[in-house]
Formats: sequence, structure tokens, C-alpha cells
Amino acid sequence: MQVIVMLLFLAVVASLLKAMFHMGRGDEGRGMVRALAARIILSMTLFGLLYLSWHFGWVHPQGAP
Repeated sequence: MQVIVMLLFLAVVASLLKAMFHMGRGDEGRGMVRALAARIILSMTLFGLLYLSWHFGWVHPQGAP
């Protein structure tokens, strides 16, 4: 589970970097919009996966009493 979460997190960061690259080039068209849309989808997937993992008891919060 940790590997999947880390891969999704890295994909979110890569998508942000790709959008920043397009913005830096001055190309604020399709490439940047697609990268940001992918970031939103990946972030929602990551959040949903973490919520379901917590709900089914696959992961446990650290430091909570």
C-alpha cells in the first residue's frame, strides 16, 4: 500500500512540475491545462485510496490515541 501511495504522490508532483514547465515556456494552452487536470484526478484518487484504506483498516494513523 505504501508503494502505491508514494507512486501516486510522485505522479502528482510530476504533474505539477510539468504544468510549471509549460507555464515557464509561456505556453499556457493545452499542455498546462492537461497537466493540471491530471493533477486534480491523481490527487482525488490518492485521497480516495487513503480514505478507503483507513476505512477498511489497511492503514492506521500514526500518533493518534
